[in-house]
Amino acid sequence: MALPILYSYRRCPYAMRARMALKLAGIDVEIREISLRDKPAHMLQVSPKATVPVLVLQDGTVIEQSLDIMHWALQQHALGANASASADTLILENDTAFKQALDAYKYPERYPSKTQIQHRADGEVFLQKLENLLLENIYLFSTTPSLADIAIFPFVRQFAAVDSAWFEAASYPKLQLWLSRLIESELFISVMEKQPTYIE
Repeated sequence: MALPILYSYRRCPYAMRARMALKLAGIDVEIREISLRDKPAHMLQVSPKATVPVLVLQDGTVIEQSLDIMHWALQQHALGANASASADTLILENDTAFKQALDAYKYPERYPSKTQIQHRADGEVFLQKLENLLLENIYLFSTTPSLADIAIFPFVRQFAAVDSAWFEAASYPKLQLWLSRLIESELFISVMEKQPTYIE
């Protein structure tokens, strides 16, 4: 029987978290690594939004949003989705205010209303929330990674990489350990293996 198809792009944080959730749930998929300049016609046909990730199930069902893919994967695994209001609120803040601050911090020339340092400070509001949560556990809500950790991690990784020397010297010791633990995890390493570009 054919596997579900996941259209993905290795460095996209949304695709990263989808791949991590599928891997954690033990769900085998056919990963189709796309070229951003030459997106597969089938992907565009099933998902006109034209962005990754896109999961196509064996019955033809299409799941187009990374969080929906994560919820579906973890439900199959019977882990549930760590569906607490606190986790949902944190993920929403990551995907909105923190993502906006991250984009502005990475590309300050596109957001000239503030300096890069000011954009970084906007993002630090969220980093401090994560640091406070990690005072209680090694992961955000537990002693093991949850949907919230996986959903948020790729974006914190990007934020830290903008100026790695600054991040390593910043006052976020618990967050730094959390980030290192996830970057060095077998789960993350396995989903970051390079795949050949899919050609139809």
